[in-house]
Amino acid sequence: MGLGQEKVVWITGASSGIGEALTYAYATSGAKVVISARNIEGLQAVKQKCPRPNDIYILPLDLLKLEEFNIKTNEAWNAFGTIDLLINNAGVSQRSLIIETDMEVYKKLMDINYLGTVALSKAILPKFLLQNKGQFAVVSSLMGKFSSPYRTGYCGVKHALHGFFDALRMEHEKDGITVTIICPGFVQTDVAKNALVGDGSKNNTEDKATENGLAVNVFAARMKNAIKKKKFEAYIGKKEVLGIYLKRFFPKLLHKIVLKSEVR
Repeated sequence: MGLGQEKVVWITGASSGIGEALTYAYATSGAKVVISARNIEGLQAVKQKCPRPNDIYILPLDLLKLEEFNIKTNEAWNAFGTIDLLINNAGVSQRSLIIETDMEVYKKLMDINYLGTVALSKAILPKFLLQNKGQFAVVSSLMGKFSSPYRTGYCGVKHALHGFFDALRMEHEKDGITVTIICPGFVQTDVAKNALVGDGSKNNTEDKATENGLAVNVFAARMKNAIKKKKFEAYIGKKEVLGIYLKRFFPKLLHKIVLKSEVR
């Protein structure tokens, strides 16, 4: 998806953070982009910052409203006549101990991060099959590969995404459909501030690890490259990425390191 290659990309969670940075990355390289989020004013601001605003289509989307997904998918498809790549980026994080967390918070995390993502992907899948090509990119997390305290619900739904999309890849590889799962480490976004705490309210607190993470534009460039290469999985971050390999070969050591870090 480099210069001169006009691709059509649909990005969820595009009004801020990683989604916003991805919109600029794809728009700059010549793509037409459908951008979705609940925050319409945020989407409008992102569109106006793109080099060719006419190649950006705003499509408001709430991942909790599954009943709208078929209509929304048709609108996204008709905006530029096709979709080549769906980037499932929208989601919400969590910062609370198990004992403090209402079940409604776990349900909301599952409904948004997992069921919303699955339902939207399922809505566009028949269209990908008809054109014999299509790519799903899914923003998971390093927490989709190992876990950390205060993020139990978030870890659970990210683990679930891997199970679903690994199977989707297997079922539809023969149909020209590919899946890339992206696992970010710490990225300089408002993910920690917007995370849910035990009663379902926003955390409204930044953490040092996020502040010291990758710049979001650097992350977006690396993610875009991983998608272009059609990698199965990509781990993007700083030294926290080493946790992937510690989990595989030295799980007890990773356990001790995470507990010692007390990362919230």
